[in-house]
Amino acid sequence: MFFKQQRIYFLLYSIFCSSIFVNAQDYLVSSIGFYNVENLFDTIDNNNVNDIDFTPSGKNLWNDEKYQKKIGDISHVISQIGTDINPFGLTILGLSEIENRGVIEDLVSHKNIAEKNYQIVHYDSPDRRGIDVALLFSPKYFKLSSSKNFILNLESDTTFRTRSQLLVSGDLLGERIHFIVAHWPSRSGGEKRSNPNRVAAAKLGRSIIDSIQKHEINAKIIYMGDLNDDPTNESLTRFMLSNGKKNKVKKDELFNPMYEMYKKGIGSLAWRDTWNIFDQLLLTSSLLNGNSKELQYYDCKVFNKPFLIQADGSYKGYPFRTFAGGNYKGGYSDHFPVYLYLLKEQ
Repeated sequence: MFFKQQRIYFLLYSIFCSSIFVNAQDYLVSSIGFYNVENLFDTIDNNNVNDIDFTPSGKNLWNDEKYQKKIGDISHVISQIGTDINPFGLTILGLSEIENRGVIEDLVSHKNIAEKNYQIVHYDSPDRRGIDVALLFSPKYFKLSSSKNFILNLESDTTFRTRSQLLVSGDLLGERIHFIVAHWPSRSGGEKRSNPNRVAAAKLGRSIIDSIQKHEINAKIIYMGDLNDDPTNESLTRFMLSNGKKNKVKKDELFNPMYEMYKKGIGSLAWRDTWNIFDQLLLTSSLLNGNSKELQYYDCKVFNKPFLIQADGSYKGYPFRTFAGGNYKGGYSDHFPVYLYLLKEQ
């Protein structure tokens, strides 16, 4: 389940940027991540959504002590991701299962990551439970130019309400790039029965990408999220046009680095003793063209450090989650974070 750490020598060359020594060449490094943080709710009852369970009098007895622990735990995880190559850590982080902007503000202001000065892009979504997606970015590396929220509507069910898809565009290390953050509909009711909802989400995601590429032929795009499907499902292969073979990705396809991980049994979450990798990062072929003068994909990983793994009990070996079997466990999340590196020659 764990990755062998590659022997890479890195050098911090200024307070703002870092470089990596690979084959006698120095590169700028950017770490891009995604994390489903498992129900990051505040303790306040919002009458507009179904969040009563996450209140002091609700089923989960969710109080300020538990909330503050959750904020501290998640911020600790964020502070560690990507530091094996880039000492700064994450430049960009997509988030899902966050209740509102307030909980994100509490998260980024925690002492564990406050010095990174993460900025927030967030929109409220129509999801019935009130959970949203969001994107954090370091203004030292990324210059925001625009953002847009895309709502998924189903013609077959006008009452359907789920998470929006978030598009964030700007300049990363001086290059134009787009990030899309998504949290596709769940498998509630069964994988087969719920599949059309995820296919619809895939079609929406693909349409956003196609729209960008219509105006920017060689657009650099990273699509990230908890997709509630594995890399081999038709929502990814047929409708998102993703390909797990890096050297066979066509111009109109997306590269899915999680495909080979999934084939090797590596996962970002577990269900009934089976590993899934629902948390994925997809890249346009423009990030694979081999031009070291531009941002290029380098490597992708699941952040599955031992402290994030349940050490005992019936869920031993699973992600150490906040709640399991309806009981409070005090862990981090039922998902592992995922992240990748982009390199650019200095």
